[in-house]
Amino acid sequence: MKSNLTTLCYLEKDGCYLMLHRVSKKNDINKDKWIGVGGHFEQDESPEECLLREVKEETGLTLNSWRFRGLITFQADGGPTEYMCLYTSEDFSGELKSCDEGILEWVKKEDIYRLNLWEGDMLFLERLAREEPFFSMTLRYRQDKLIEAFADGRNLLEEG
Repeated sequence: MKSNLTTLCYLEKDGCYLMLHRVSKKNDINKDKWIGVGGHFEQDESPEECLLREVKEETGLTLNSWRFRGLITFQADGGPTEYMCLYTSEDFSGELKSCDEGILEWVKKEDIYRLNLWEGDMLFLERLAREEPFFSMTLRYRQDKLIEAFADGRNLLEEG
């Protein structure tokens, strides 16, 4: 059984984010979506250990430094709640390799909203773009539809 704890990292370079177009895995909840890189914690891993391992596995890159930007709580159709540690990094080294989970591509930050993203990802990507300090957000989905989004005690969907 997979852990309900995950990491997600947006690597930044030259005004772009490294995005993963999830097209390779069968039965992938993220099928055809564009996301950052990351994944589920392994037994006894800390958030940072998971982050470093997942980035290395998916990209071939080694993070030299990173910022812990937020904690995202996902709830979907009565399934287990998932807690995602959200990171960004501008300091990494190594050679980018192909990923067995999809296609990696550097995408200009202003163009990412044209991609097939989860609705909730758009909300936390906007906070990253505004350089907001550490935040916590709860996203509730019914199938693929975002039905509730909360941060800072506010309903983000009602605010538009």
